[in-house]
Amino acid sequence: MGSIVAGFHRRGVRPCKGLALLLLALVVFIAACVATAAQSQNAEGEGPNYAVWSFLAERAENAVEARNTPSDELEGLRLRVVGFRNQFLDAQAVNQDRILTLREQISALGPPPAEGESEAPEVAARRADLTERLALRQAPLLTADEAFRRADGIIRSIDRVLRERQADALLTLWPTPLNPANWMLGFNVLISSGLTVYGEVFNAWLDPARREEMVADLPITLGALALAALLLLRGRAWMEQLTVRLMQSTAILRGRVVAAFVLSLAQLLVPFLGLTLLATAISSSRLTGPTVEDLSEALVLAGMMVFFARWLSLQIFPILADPGLPIRLEDDARRRGRVLALLLGMVGATRLIYEPLIAPSVQSDAANSALMFPLVALAGIVLLRMGRLLWGQQSRETEGAADSSASFFDRMLRLGAKAIMVLAALALALGAVGYVTAALQIVFPLISSLALVAATIILHRLITAIYDAVVDDGPEGASEALVPALAGMVLALVALPVLAVIWGVRTTELLEIWARFREGFTLGETRIAPANILFFVLVFVIGFLFTRALQGALAASILPKTTMERGAQKAVVSGVGYVGVVLAALVAFSSAGIDLTGLAIVAGALSVGIGFGLQNIVSNFVSGLILLIERPVSEGDWVEVGPTMGTITRISVRSTVIETFDRSEVIVPNADLISHSVTNYTKSNKTGRVIVPVGVAYGTDTRRVEAILREIIEAQPLVVMMPPPSVLFMRFGADALEFELRAILRDVNFKMRVISDINHEIARRFVLEGIEIPFSQRDIWLRNPEVLPGAAPVAKAAPVAAATAVGAGVLAGTALAGSAADTRPPPSVELEFDGEDAPETGTDEHDE
Repeated sequence: MGSIVAGFHRRGVRPCKGLALLLLALVVFIAACVATAAQSQNAEGEGPNYAVWSFLAERAENAVEARNTPSDELEGLRLRVVGFRNQFLDAQAVNQDRILTLREQISALGPPPAEGESEAPEVAARRADLTERLALRQAPLLTADEAFRRADGIIRSIDRVLRERQADALLTLWPTPLNPANWMLGFNVLISSGLTVYGEVFNAWLDPARREEMVADLPITLGALALAALLLLRGRAWMEQLTVRLMQSTAILRGRVVAAFVLSLAQLLVPFLGLTLLATAISSSRLTGPTVEDLSEALVLAGMMVFFARWLSLQIFPILADPGLPIRLEDDARRRGRVLALLLGMVGATRLIYEPLIAPSVQSDAANSALMFPLVALAGIVLLRMGRLLWGQQSRETEGAADSSASFFDRMLRLGAKAIMVLAALALALGAVGYVTAALQIVFPLISSLALVAATIILHRLITAIYDAVVDDGPEGASEALVPALAGMVLALVALPVLAVIWGVRTTELLEIWARFREGFTLGETRIAPANILFFVLVFVIGFLFTRALQGALAASILPKTTMERGAQKAVVSGVGYVGVVLAALVAFSSAGIDLTGLAIVAGALSVGIGFGLQNIVSNFVSGLILLIERPVSEGDWVEVGPTMGTITRISVRSTVIETFDRSEVIVPNADLISHSVTNYTKSNKTGRVIVPVGVAYGTDTRRVEAILREIIEAQPLVVMMPPPSVLFMRFGADALEFELRAILRDVNFKMRVISDINHEIARRFVLEGIEIPFSQRDIWLRNPEVLPGAAPVAKAAPVAAATAVGAGVLAGTALAGSAADTRPPPSVELEFDGEDAPETGTDEHDE
């Protein structure tokens, strides 16, 4: 092949990249999927025709060996071989149930006798009959398997040949476009193409019949031209202004983004109508020929490419800043982005016009090099500017921030900007050397990839806006919600095959990947295909939803009408949930045809693991089941487990969550709740006792204090009167007469509040009654103050309470004097505390 362009023209298809290639790839992919499904259905009903297959296989193998076989013929052969391969794959699944039954019957007869041994004649005859039947049933499967492997090998060979040809086309070296001698060749091609168009128009004008038709259709032609001019020149601008006004309006708050997006689609619809009217006017003028007709068809696609690029630029680089977009640029950067995007669309449109105008397949390599390199150069320069724009802006936004703090999209955008600049520079270098075909296959797929990424971002933005309008969770809440995130992932996965087609992957190769995926994998004697997995997921989801619905019915309608306590009701609901999930999984495995007999080995291995590494997990799991059944503690109970005290918020099969009074959550293994002591303050009821200690000064009337305290405790609304509260004179303390108030509260959860209210009331009443609340006092005695240098004579055992300041000054002065002049060790001072629990702090017991 001389070039990819020439190869496309030999197949009768123009290599229109961008929108045309994207739509064509999607149509071919969907049609191939439908054809594959139809062939599979026919295969199930009729079965493979092995005679036809043998002839086709030999023909395909000979075509692969002949290196000059056209690519389009290889593509046709490959398509037919793929159809037969699908039939063979379906044939391998026929009679599987009957074969499995025969094997089980043979196994039921027991193992065959060893050499030299014999078995009963009836058993031997039955074994031989079943073995013969099994061989007959397996024969078609073996034939289908052999044919499947042969077809698979032929497909791989054809793909290899086509890939080699594609690589050879990319590495075709044309004369360098930098040579001025080639410029005249390209200029001559343009002149000849222009003369061809002029000649077709002039010849049509000279035809009297065409002239008469043109005059007859002149009103239609002029009307179509006028309307096309109005729509193309003013229609798009009107739609843009209306969209901007809608985004600025505050009358519509919810759904404003969705409404603006729907309205912005008119920016594509109106130009499309204008271009269609323009093509109609050209056709109705009768001044056409083959080249002019091809140009009018290409004009619609080229014009739509320009308007589509303009629309994408307004969505990605809007006139008004949109905080919901992931690409956040300044006003000037967005303006430059719109200009660059429009230039890329114009470059792609120019290439679409080039194809019918200059007919590259019939031109020389030197002329094609001189004509195509300006497009490569212009596209490469614009792509470099676009990459620098994205890279520079994102670098300024993430400047000074760690890589971990930047979002995933920002990192990917910076990486993509780097890739754009590198590929654009590479395309410029390759085109300048003469590898113009390779340069074309870099810049234009890169432009299409940018358009695809932009369309994906816009669709994700639309889904997020719809979710925001429905849920009314705010733009920030919608962007962080799960549904938009999953939608973005699905859009990215859907865009991958389209991106592969843009970069030259054939649709047949994508279908081959899908066929490999459909084959699945073998697990033991069971083939697991995507259909089995999807069926398993479907059955499990149905069972899971049914279990949740049953749990909801039990919790809301049935169990509340019984005499069961709330904790027991939750235990029943949780147990139904666990059993339902297990049953749903078992039914899903069975319905999907997945054999569970091999799980016995897995269960044996797990038993060994449970005995060693999983014993704590199993212990917590069993403890969780005991908690759910016996209900020693329930959600909402006030418990104390070791050093942890708080309210139980959730009980699962492995652990229990306790919310402390500091509002922190402590996760306690269920085994601790079973094997350790647990204090449950609200197990049977919420009543509980409160004890408030009170001390009064010596000399206070104790009966009077008792009466006051009784009035205070009985006035509390949460204190029950049966049994009545009590006021007890407990002991003669070291500093006070000690009393205790003891009462039963209706709700022990308010214990601390009741204690606080009682203490407030005691303080208020004691002030009114003149009752003193004492505090601890200590008297300090100096046993030998006379030995202190410069100290005034003080009687021994005189209390220091009357001269605390003097003593402190003496001690300080002594310390200063000793540090300044006297190097002798200071004399010892013994402090004696008056109180039974006061320590004695003498430094030297011998120095009196």
